[in-house]
Amino acid sequence: MSRLRYFAETLVGFLPPRFQQMLRWRFIKFGMVGGSGTVINIAVLYLAQEHLLQGIADFHLRLNYSIALAITVATINNFYWNRRLTWRDRTRSAPQPALRLFAKYVMAAALSIILQSLLTKWLALYMHYILANLVAIVLASVVNFVANDKLTFRRQRPGLPQGGKAER
Repeated sequence: MSRLRYFAETLVGFLPPRFQQMLRWRFIKFGMVGGSGTVINIAVLYLAQEHLLQGIADFHLRLNYSIALAITVATINNFYWNRRLTWRDRTRSAPQPALRLFAKYVMAAALSIILQSLLTKWLALYMHYILANLVAIVLASVVNFVANDKLTFRRQRPGLPQGGKAER
């Protein structure tokens, strides 16, 4: 076993059994994909704000468009890699149209964004806003992972059609 895997398995071993299964490799892959999405988000935000959208004179309007573009590109990146890497085993056994899967993914991400925003504002009353945001990101990431694991990329029960209801 590689040192990295041994280290990760040791850390996971300290958690309650219910969380151990969730956090084994699938959550680590999810975190890696999220990290890549964060880098892409920041890069696209910078490029749009400083170069691509320079024709928009109003800074705040340009920033709104830049943020929207950055979030869109990062969300598409994260969806692609989560589908191909994190939940690869589930997309093969229960194929769904990519657009429907993407819509579910976006809804889970929206839930996570709302939760992160609310938690950051609430926690900032008790701690520095940067620390509050980091705590909120971690908690919202767990919610986002569970939502995607249980709803977007959920396991199909054997013997049920793709819609999940038994035929009569």
